[in-house]
Amino acid sequence: MGADSPTLCLASASPRRLELLASIGVVPDAIRAADIDETPGADEPAAAYVERMAEEKARAVKGEVGQVLVLGADTAVVVGGEILGKPRDRDDFMRMFALLAGREHRVISAVSLYGRDGVQHRCRVETRVSLRRISPAELDAYWASGEPCDKAGGYAIQGRGALFVERIDGSYSAVVGLPLYETGRLLSDAGLALWRV
Repeated sequence: MGADSPTLCLASASPRRLELLASIGVVPDAIRAADIDETPGADEPAAAYVERMAEEKARAVKGEVGQVLVLGADTAVVVGGEILGKPRDRDDFMRMFALLAGREHRVISAVSLYGRDGVQHRCRVETRVSLRRISPAELDAYWASGEPCDKAGGYAIQGRGALFVERIDGSYSAVVGLPLYETGRLLSDAGLALWRV
């Protein structure tokens, strides 16, 4: 690639993050999921947790790959101070939507980029999402679709879950899993040629 356009390793196995990067013409040269403990700390604020996860993912992979750019990211759905992970089962999914439906919640995304020199660059983006009221029959059908099973907060804004989204204030791509405007700036500032053909 040349010294002026460093190679990039994505510290995530998320197909959504890979698709988001591809949508702006960025194809990582390597993908390596970070093996870290993702348990929130006792009384750890959601924003601090998301930033820590993004940083730890990037740092763990940076130690393995050396002199390349390493991009780590994390996204959390937060309502009433509670971080909603992936639903464990149908009951947990229903519990989550009892909290989410008919009200506003936050989606917090953090990005951590380690340069070739080991210097870290980071950002955090908060988006507010309002879901409409949802009938039990709709929730049953949504769960049966299989889409909620591997999604934080139990819904995919880029999928059928979009039918529940009444309003969004902030970055759509951050809700999907990676804030593209901010990530693009970090990558460009670190020397990655975003407009190469």
